[in-house]
Amino acid sequence: MREELPPSPCLDGLQRPLRDLRISVTDRCNLRCTYCMPREVFGQAFVFLRHADLLSFEEILRVARQGIALGVRKIRLSGGEPLLRHGIERLVEMLAGLRTGDGQPIELAMTSNGTLLAKKARALKDAGLTRLNISLDALDETVFHRMSGSAMPLAVVLDGIAAAQAAGLAPLKVNTVIRRGINEGEILPLARHFRHTGIILRFIEFMDVGLTNGWRLDEVVTASDILAQIDAEYPLRPINPRYAGEVAKRWAFTDGGGEIGVIASVTQAFCHECGRLRLSTDGKLYTCLFASEGVDLRTLLRAHGDDAELRQRIAQVWRGRGDRYSQLRHAMTEVPARKIEMSYIGG
Repeated sequence: MREELPPSPCLDGLQRPLRDLRISVTDRCNLRCTYCMPREVFGQAFVFLRHADLLSFEEILRVARQGIALGVRKIRLSGGEPLLRHGIERLVEMLAGLRTGDGQPIELAMTSNGTLLAKKARALKDAGLTRLNISLDALDETVFHRMSGSAMPLAVVLDGIAAAQAAGLAPLKVNTVIRRGINEGEILPLARHFRHTGIILRFIEFMDVGLTNGWRLDEVVTASDILAQIDAEYPLRPINPRYAGEVAKRWAFTDGGGEIGVIASVTQAFCHECGRLRLSTDGKLYTCLFASEGVDLRTLLRAHGDDAELRQRIAQVWRGRGDRYSQLRHAMTEVPARKIEMSYIGG
């Protein structure tokens, strides 16, 4: 049965419409990136969620369907590493079949570390995935190992990127977190490598997500510094965003070599346009990447509540939202006592 569009946009307390649903499908990852799942915290003794605690694909589908009825037009699957979730292609196919009230398809994206893409890229494309972001923080093998906290060969990720591009997952985006003292020397090598490839390279400021990654402001390489480095060798010009609320500011190489993006949530907060809602692996809704508490949907889903009740709960959460952490960060006198880890709700 076709979902009816809401009579008016579902707006939060700051009049921001709900447009984007990020869904974490697993809290597990096969890397231990220092800015997300540092090995000293997420070591062999760390206890991950039991399979029974995870939302089923059918439960995820129910939440997604009601999100679309409230205005969601883009769904992004994340983790952990989403390709570790058994049968992930089936979930992609289920979500790709969803339509808005006027019959339009949604944008279905995924963020991956690329290590399993060589085997899965074609199946993901065939299942209906429309966009893919791949995390890659260095082209130097030693720096890559240090950033990823693992001995995974760099070639495995590069092969995954090539497989995704060959499968037609375009435009393909490569996300790079820059942390001072570790990989700022990779900015220009990455820019050189991905010019003229059709792949969009995006640089991300090292963020204070969660409480385990040892974030310090002096380890942030600012977006303006990143752009200055690149522009000095490859002149850039700004280009317009594709849509309101796009998190990356876009820049094109003036010689036609393609484009890059910068995500500057530390130095250039974009909270005023944020339309993202996050669903954790075990069914909690979070209204901000820097949130401390979520709202339980799993209990409602497993109590066999009807879709109208589920939609009402999601709408209630969004309408009560007033988050703007990045805009307030520098005015805070102390760090919040608790923040949810990015590996739990996805980036």
